[in-house]
Amino acid sequence: MASAISTSIAVVAWAASILFCGTYLDAAVLEAKALFETGWWSIRDRPNNISSPCEWKGITCNAGGSVIKIDRASVTLGGETTSGGVISSEIRMLKKLVFLNLGNNRLAGPIPSSIAHMTNLKFLSLSLNQINGSIPPEIGSLNNLVDLRISLNKLMIGPIPSTLANLTKLQVLFLSGNQHSGSIPPEIGMLKNLLRLDLSYNNLIGPLPSTTGNSTNLQHLNGSIPSEVRMPNKLFNLDLSGNKINGSIPAGLGNLKNLLRLNLQFNNITGSIPADLAKSEALEELLLSHNNLTGSIPYNARDDFYWLRTMDLSHNFISGEIPRELGHLGCLSALNLSHNNLRGSIPSFLISIKEVDLSYNYLKGRIPSGSDPSKYTLILIGNKDLCGDFKGFSPCHVQLIAKKIRIVVPITLILGLLALGGWLLSRLVVNKTQSESSEKKDGNLFSIWNYDGKIAYEDIIASTEDFDIKYCIGTGSYGSVYKAKLPCGRVVALKKLHRLEVENQSSYKSFKNEVKVLAEIRHRNIIKLYGFCFHRRCMFLIYEYMERGSLFSILANDDEAVDLDWRKRVDIIKGITHALSYMHHECFPAIVHRDISSKNILLNSKLEACVADFGTAKLLDPDSSNQTLLVWNLWLHCSG
Repeated sequence: MASAISTSIAVVAWAASILFCGTYLDAAVLEAKALFETGWWSIRDRPNNISSPCEWKGITCNAGGSVIKIDRASVTLGGETTSGGVISSEIRMLKKLVFLNLGNNRLAGPIPSSIAHMTNLKFLSLSLNQINGSIPPEIGSLNNLVDLRISLNKLMIGPIPSTLANLTKLQVLFLSGNQHSGSIPPEIGMLKNLLRLDLSYNNLIGPLPSTTGNSTNLQHLNGSIPSEVRMPNKLFNLDLSGNKINGSIPAGLGNLKNLLRLNLQFNNITGSIPADLAKSEALEELLLSHNNLTGSIPYNARDDFYWLRTMDLSHNFISGEIPRELGHLGCLSALNLSHNNLRGSIPSFLISIKEVDLSYNYLKGRIPSGSDPSKYTLILIGNKDLCGDFKGFSPCHVQLIAKKIRIVVPITLILGLLALGGWLLSRLVVNKTQSESSEKKDGNLFSIWNYDGKIAYEDIIASTEDFDIKYCIGTGSYGSVYKAKLPCGRVVALKKLHRLEVENQSSYKSFKNEVKVLAEIRHRNIIKLYGFCFHRRCMFLIYEYMERGSLFSILANDDEAVDLDWRKRVDIIKGITHALSYMHHECFPAIVHRDISSKNILLNSKLEACVADFGTAKLLDPDSSNQTLLVWNLWLHCSG
């Protein structure tokens, strides 16, 4: 009762003083009544001996006695006995109010639509309260507003009203930490004077905005904007973190020449970081962590990211190596590249950065010297191929040995399996040849390894036009050699006996002997036999094609003989020696060629030597005193 009486006395006294002055009677009374009805001032803040609200704590008036500023951010509203106040609709009476700060209180309930009547407002903050409902569209009537802050209320739901686009003088817009859904209306691009935009930690969805056109002065960014939105050209702080943004970062973001801080952390952004982002000349903070970014770290020129102080790309899928050019960033003091797919070694310049985190990547090699051991144990964990004298990492020489073992052992096993498979395959080929020989009593037999016999025979006849003379590349007393290209693209050499030699029993045995020998032999310096044809009217062997022909023909040509210098001749001799050593010591029974001459040494395009013509070759019988046995009476058993 006493409080009500004192309040009435104060109102009457203030009204009387204004009445006697003869100025602003109606407006002053209405302002006083509106302030009293809010319940925001306790007895302590408006003592009985002070009759004018202009003397109350947190209120500033102009020379005419009208309230122009209310700043209650540092004092809990609602007095000492209430649990929090509400935003009274009566504040619409405060026509001349320019500054209203009710942040960090216990205000509840919705924002009244009557707030639209305070058309002189330039600053409005309702942050850090318990306000619910949505932002009334009438807020767009506050066309003198420069700074609007309604962050951290948690219960503000629904879309952001498109009428915010009417606030053309707005420089600061903070709506973070609420439950706004949908996306920012395209009209946001009309806020040409906007400097700071914070929409972080809401439920905003959609892709990032395009930043071409009016987007040259953006300085801070937080939240989700549809693709058709154009960022205001004075923005320097853009924070869209903690939402559900998807899509990729638009390529035009680098056009924001005044952008100081870009925060897109904790979203679902995909794609690579656009290279032109490095052209944001003023950028000091680049925060892109906890997304689904791929590609590599952008860096193209020495001046890119020149003023960058903080770069956080952690918890993405970024690959490639760490660019050495980042060492030119003299201002960089914090770099977080952890939890990515980065490979390669650690650039030495990173040890000069105050805060750096490279953990959980695929980095390898020696940790740069001069590193802080206690620091590197934490920032490099999860890179198993790094080495150095640091806790948790192997010494480099131990790791090198382990690496060699990991490489050599699998290769050895693979080669062993291939050798075993080759030997089994060769046995199958030989057994098939034996079976076919026993079945074809008339001597008609054709086979080409890994190829259908009938088709191969027809292909060979077609590719040489039935052994036309124009395909002949050499001839001798025994027969002629032809060059043929099979349908599969392989070029082969065909060694065909003359008609008279086909009828010769010794020539037939010599050909058969060569097939038996070469079917078993596998050596890089021994001519490869791909197939054969035994027929009473047509007998030929199919070899790999040796581009340079015989050693004899090269030595017989003065120009080619001069080109065959000492080093090349030594390499040829080595190849022949390796082939003979293989036949004498690695085949069982051992093979004796018996006709090594320059005519039987063939050279490929790289002048690598191959031993050819095994028609007179013999085996050494280990159980015989003279260690000789005709080749055609035995099938060879070679270890290669």
